[in-house]
Amino acid sequence: MTVIATLTIASAAISLLALFILHFVSPELQPSWRMVSEYALGKHKWLLSIFFFCWGISSILASLLLWKTLNSGWGNVGCILFFVSGAGAIMGGLFDVKHKLHGLSFTLGVPTLIAGSLLIAYQLSGLEAWMNYSTLLIASAHSVWISCVLMATSMGIMFSGFKKAGVAFGPDAAPPDKVPPGVIALAGYANRLLVLCYVVWNILIAYLFLTNH
Repeated sequence: MTVIATLTIASAAISLLALFILHFVSPELQPSWRMVSEYALGKHKWLLSIFFFCWGISSILASLLLWKTLNSGWGNVGCILFFVSGAGAIMGGLFDVKHKLHGLSFTLGVPTLIAGSLLIAYQLSGLEAWMNYSTLLIASAHSVWISCVLMATSMGIMFSGFKKAGVAFGPDAAPPDKVPPGVIALAGYANRLLVLCYVVWNILIAYLFLTNH
């Protein structure tokens, strides 16, 4: 199991590294308001695929890592949700932002990780070997849904600003290439915070597992 924990950390680290590099090789996609998925519109889509694939693999490995540790019903539900979340992330790499299944990838990958991380955190906190880390586990799990709320709020504010500025949205409308004056556009940063909270959660779980074994 220590091998699985190590691979969980390694795949999560590669995922974050790929995302970090994307910011330098695709500077035309401003991180303040462009979503991570939009890097597929740049010249380095393969790096984005690595990001999603490694993120998904990390989540799947983390779920396998904890399956035997969490022998309760809710704990196993959390692991299953984590596994589904990983599958959703991998789908994000297979079906980019221009594909009709990209929305399904988000649906499978994001809500399941929110619910799964909370279930896992509270179940692990009740185990004697993990009690010393209960505060860290629970705080990290809550950071996942909080970051999601921040992203949704910032996106709502940004799109409202675009609408007031006369920017059209729809299936036939071209995406904006710049932010109009007066529009508060921080949704891209919130999106990256969300990703960071998600991937770091995998690293934390695997690291604490190695600490206990």
